[in-house]
Amino acid sequence: QLQLVESGGGLVQPGGSLRLSCAASGFTLDHYLISWFRQAPGKEREGVSCISSSDGSADYADSVKGRFTISRDSAKNTVYLQMNSLKPEDTAIYYCAAGSVFNTCSGYAPYEYDYWGQGTQVTVSS
Repeated sequence: QLQLVESGGGLVQPGGSLRLSCAASGFTLDHYLISWFRQAPGKEREGVSCISSSDGSADYADSVKGRFTISRDSAKNTVYLQMNSLKPEDTAIYYCAAGSVFNTCSGYAPYEYDYWGQGTQVTVSS
């Protein structure tokens, strides 16, 4: 019953936008550090963005700063990743993860996270 479900991925042209959703069932996201990761074919998983459980402060990888925005809707128990000005190099499977080791954004080490979503595919291509 404890589950994270991602949605919102798809095919988009360069310069386009997508909004990814990470919905929690069985636990309250407000009590967890939430991060988005992505993994492109043949590459290692990398941290993309993080939102703290303490004050809602956010962190972004340099590659997405100014283009991506992470947010939390407590009433819907959902975290979003708004992705604008998408580039082909953003193509990857995107995962959300919830962790309780820290309550503010630090690194993106796997040990920090307790729950992972199944991933949603984002493809940026013309």
